[in-house]
Amino acid sequence: MEHKTVMQSGIGVDMFEIERMKRALTLHPNLKTRVFTADEISYADACARPAEHFAAFFAAREAVVKALGTGFACGIGYADISVAHDAYGKPYPVLSSTAQRIADQAGIIKIALTLSHTHTVAVANALALTQDMIAQDVAEPSPKEKLAYSFKQARGLIDELERLDYGELTNLEARAQKNSSSTN
Repeated sequence: MEHKTVMQSGIGVDMFEIERMKRALTLHPNLKTRVFTADEISYADACARPAEHFAAFFAAREAVVKALGTGFACGIGYADISVAHDAYGKPYPVLSSTAQRIADQAGIIKIALTLSHTHTVAVANALALTQDMIAQDVAEPSPKEKLAYSFKQARGLIDELERLDYGELTNLEARAQKNSSSTN
């Protein structure tokens, strides 16, 4: 099926339950490598709550295909869309194969992506943009924007620390004390 749409923009949103992802990863251990890229797996596994990030990455795929206007039709598969992060930690979709071809045919040059989650649900929003929608003046972030970004990163770190179980925190503190006493 050939997808021949000329569009100015498309928007997609998807939500995915974190507990559902946790169950799926437990019941189907090979799910990670079938659906997610090595970079996504590495990123999520390095976080305190990997299932939150896997759920967000999965929701991102759904949001992107909705923004493309196709859903998982026209030959698009899960491997055709992944999530990467720029130098500031901002997520962006990586398209390949059929997804990239459909985006090219529609004149889409960029897809903006946001990811978020609560303790129970991950959400992704995607906005497909064409050339006439993107401002031509792309400037380097100002010092104020860089500072705001570093505060955002610090807040994210604090959020991750708050999510750690008390037992995990106690173990980390014990290891830190053991390491500091062994170096003295």
